Amino acid sequence: MAAGVLRTVPLADELTASLIGRAADRYGMTRADVLGLWTCRNSPARHAGGGVRADAEVVLNEAGRAVLAELCGAGPTVLARALPAFTVDGLKNGTGRDAAGAQARWRSAGAVAGEAAFACRLCTARRTGQPQRAVRYLPRWQRVCTRHGRWLLDADADQVLEHLDLRGVPQVVAAQRRWAGVARRAVRASVKPGEVFALAHAVVARWWEQALHWEQALHWEREEIWPRRLHHLAGAGAGTDFERWRIVGRDAAVFPEVVAVAGALLDPAMAELVWADSGGGRPRPLPADGLFCRRLGERVERDWLGPLAAVDYGGPLLTWMGAVIRRRRGEGGPPASGDDLWRLPQEQRPATMAGQLRARAAEQQAGGSGTRWRAAVPAEERWRIGQLVKEAGERLVELRGEHSGTSAEVARTLLTQLSESAALIEGALVHTAAAAVAAGVAQEEIAAWARLSVEELAEIMSELREHG
Repeated sequence: MAAGVLRTVPLADELTASLIGRAADRYGMTRADVLGLWTCRNSPARHAGGGVRADAEVVLNEAGRAVLAELCGAGPTVLARALPAFTVDGLKNGTGRDAAGAQARWRSAGAVAGEAAFACRLCTARRTGQPQRAVRYLPRWQRVCTRHGRWLLDADADQVLEHLDLRGVPQVVAAQRRWAGVARRAVRASVKPGEVFALAHAVVARWWEQALHWEQALHWEREEIWPRRLHHLAGAGAGTDFERWRIVGRDAAVFPEVVAVAGALLDPAMAELVWADSGGGRPRPLPADGLFCRRLGERVERDWLGPLAAVDYGGPLLTWMGAVIRRRRGEGGPPASGDDLWRLPQEQRPATMAGQLRARAAEQQAGGSGTRWRAAVPAEERWRIGQLVKEAGERLVELRGEHSGTSAEVARTLLTQLSESAALIEGALVHTAAAAVAAGVAQEEIAAWARLSVEELAEIMSELREHG
């Protein structure tokens, strides 16, 4: 092969490994043969089935970058401008005979320059003349190809699709255009657009997990927007493998709501509603029918969603509302977060498509149903359990300073509070067990976890059904 004979045009924000793969195709060679131009210091990440992950990235040393420039017929300046990983110096030269030669090290794209997604093949053909597979660094808020109406999928998942067709869901394309305005507002507010998007995405992804049980929780409403979108995204095939399509289609289906929520979180008028709901200068617990959540529900075209969002304790939305209130009152939050409205704790980040598909595959292999807690247990029941645990914890915290006075006074206080806390914990145990039974978990396992006999558990379940 005479390197540089055929020019391979790099795409903006393309993975270096993707460009090498396209160059190999251009010369009619296998990727393994072309990779032989570099001394590879390790192996690329692979899926469980053995295939190389599409988001596998290579980092090159100086000699390796020169080889790539010659191979593609493009100057180093052009490649540095197009390829985010081209100038990443992640290699340490060894002392062997290959130390001065062209070297490469495999890494994951996320560890080098961020999230990776498949490029639109039609756009690739328009840019390079060939409709080849390519992978680019694309944040989740830039996944819509507005020219061709496609949602570009994550490249790290073990599945064959590169994009979803958006022709049946024009709201998603329209949301991509609206996002530009939201991003500009974030910049004017001195906030990174990516942080706003991440928080809004976490809020809406949590709703997505709860959506299957919204009708049961509300008793009068039915979620129709997302099922209709998912039906179009799946090409009318969502019914054949509903759980898989809920994973693959989630980010595209919820994108309009994510943009709407991001805009709401940046709106000073919405923050004022949070302050009003909190009682302003006269603090009070946030109500289930608060103005902020009610207005937020209207913004996402679900007037009925407010009460559910308002009682989703432990979720990112209420965490953000708490930060707004603390900032207005001049109170500091936890030492790790302060008053940062846009901090998203790791435990509140939604699972990625790749992670969900891996978990689903493991569950199928294990032969279990694998139903997720949030999908199986209605929001109101999860809220009830959370409230019982929270109240018990608050009562126990109060006991820390109750150790002065006469023996009788201290004993009375401790025993009364401990007894009430125990009753609350017992209530949480009963409701949790009932929810697990309803979700299909074996009663023998639940009894063992709760340290009860199967007979005792059955009796508790019977009493709970009789008394509601």
